[in-house]
Amino acid sequence: MKSVLLSKALILAAGCVATGSLAAEAAKPAGGSLFADPVVARAKGFEIKRSQLDEAVIRVKSSAAARNQTIPPEHANLLERQLLDRLVSIQLLLAKATDQDKAKGKENTSKRLEEITTRAGSEENLVRQLKAVGTDLEEVRKQMTEELTAEAVLERELKVSVTDADIKKFYDDNPSKFEQPESVRASHILLSTRSEAGELPSEQKAAKRRQMEELLKRARAGEDFAKLAKEFSEDPGSKDKGGEYTFPRGQMVPEFEAAAFALKPGEISDIVTTQFGYHIIKLHEKIPAKVVELAKVSSNIRDYLKNQAVQKDMPDYLAKLRKEAGLEILDEKLKPRETEENAALPPGHPPPQD
Repeated sequence: MKSVLLSKALILAAGCVATGSLAAEAAKPAGGSLFADPVVARAKGFEIKRSQLDEAVIRVKSSAAARNQTIPPEHANLLERQLLDRLVSIQLLLAKATDQDKAKGKENTSKRLEEITTRAGSEENLVRQLKAVGTDLEEVRKQMTEELTAEAVLERELKVSVTDADIKKFYDDNPSKFEQPESVRASHILLSTRSEAGELPSEQKAAKRRQMEELLKRARAGEDFAKLAKEFSEDPGSKDKGGEYTFPRGQMVPEFEAAAFALKPGEISDIVTTQFGYHIIKLHEKIPAKVVELAKVSSNIRDYLKNQAVQKDMPDYLAKLRKEAGLEILDEKLKPRETEENAALPPGHPPPQD
């Protein structure tokens, strides 16, 4: 059961935190005062400028591009309105944060970043992945702390409480959510047959194949597979972990999955060819399907139930804060439409499942 998936965390990092210097500089008025940076929203204690909103839009688009997705042009204005609502809501909630809320925000940020780093395989891998979507670890930490502090404010203000009995009932009522399918723990070595320009030329692919044949001989002769992976594998997501992954069916490309599940523990595959290149796989263990016990998922269930309670009462509460703060949306195109729901804030947890 995963309360925070790496992919979701990276989306949060790209979509809700400040980007690196290139994006920030691009959004600044050239020459300092040559171009205007109008205020698009104002309330007691804060204002949101056009450049801040533009940076948020850039982050979301960068995140989408990193996942090979695009935001249709006809949704551009809707995206801006939702992001402005999000920026405003964070500021309204932070204005009500107590020292305890801030401490909780920092504590939860540390926990989330530890989870994200573990899923990335190493801090070095995480830094590389964040850079690819235009941000860095310090900016992620800063903005995540703001988000989770805002979340703490909501839980306190809305008096959200989840009991052990609530958690047990949810667990008993939703058995399918806690089924863990059969999975394997395996390591692999990848020699990539692609570059940023596309497929490698035939002669380079042939050289990679010959290199992989040598690595296969060494692995089957008894050399430490993890050491070989750390030295030779071209999979940045796993090489620092000795090439290791644990996964159920349906997560890997078909050729890789079929080879891994066909192995016996301790066995090393023949060379497997996928769209990514040449692999050799060593199976460590097969993990039978099972139901995850309550003790291992109770924390995630608690978070999920808290979020559900927050989502229910949040719209009315945020509307009250906007009214009390005298919020003004100064750009007519950014004013909310009657048919739109306010953007949810802070970001919720996905339903608890493995």
